[in-house]
Amino acid sequence: MSGRLAEVPRIEPFGGEIMTMKRHAFTLIELLVVIAIIALLMSILMPSLQRVRKQARSVACLSNLKQWSLIWHMYTEDHNGKFNTGGSTGGDAANDWLVLLMPYYQDRGALTLCPSAVRPMVVAGEFATRAWSWDRAGWSNLKQKETIDIGSYGQNEWICDRKTEHAWRNRNTIKYPATVPLFFDCAYVDVYSNATAGPPLFEGDVVGLNEWALVCMDRHSGYVNYLFADLSLRKVGLKELWGFRWSRTFNIYNAWTQAGGVKPGDWPAWMRGFKDF
Repeated sequence: MSGRLAEVPRIEPFGGEIMTMKRHAFTLIELLVVIAIIALLMSILMPSLQRVRKQARSVACLSNLKQWSLIWHMYTEDHNGKFNTGGSTGGDAANDWLVLLMPYYQDRGALTLCPSAVRPMVVAGEFATRAWSWDRAGWSNLKQKETIDIGSYGQNEWICDRKTEHAWRNRNTIKYPATVPLFFDCAYVDVYSNATAGPPLFEGDVVGLNEWALVCMDRHSGYVNYLFADLSLRKVGLKELWGFRWSRTFNIYNAWTQAGGVKPGDWPAWMRGFKDF
């Protein structure tokens, strides 16, 4: 080739004209249209994604309670069917479930927490989405993190082994165990439910000795998850809570049940949209 570079032949299309490549960029209007379409799709999909996430957390919560059912089974089997005596007094929590059940479980950080309520409560009333903190003598300020427990489940105190006409005491002697709450979504380590008290006027509103706000909270889209004395578990509607046999003397036909004459308009405004039972 005598040192000369060979010429590259020009390739022409059938029409004889040389094809040229032009770069095409999006205009500002086109970009805005694309962004608007993406935003519209996100607004349509996000509620569905949020519902799926909430459902997944509720399922994971029930899975936790399934493990707790095994723990409670082992504990009561080891104690001839008897529950713990519960109810710490004078700063002594030795008989609370947190202490007595600890030999039966080790994963404190995860098993004691509902996936929908894992962060410790910092503002009073954040019951549905926050966890309680407990230093085995009362509410904790979280300053000594290595000595405290956190959780978002609680025990029915009326199920404990106490010398009172209200207490169930022994799992083997409960007549209708599938209607007796044992362990559940709760804003405190335990709860005393009273048939004569009604639901909180506002979610998270604890007034006097009325502890219903500790369990009547919108944690799972109008439901909470419950483990019963027969060790069955299921999701429970908030308006259903007043129909359970919390204690031996609990009136299941109280004014907040359909049998007791409750009407849709009787419920606080924040609960009226929930399913009736």
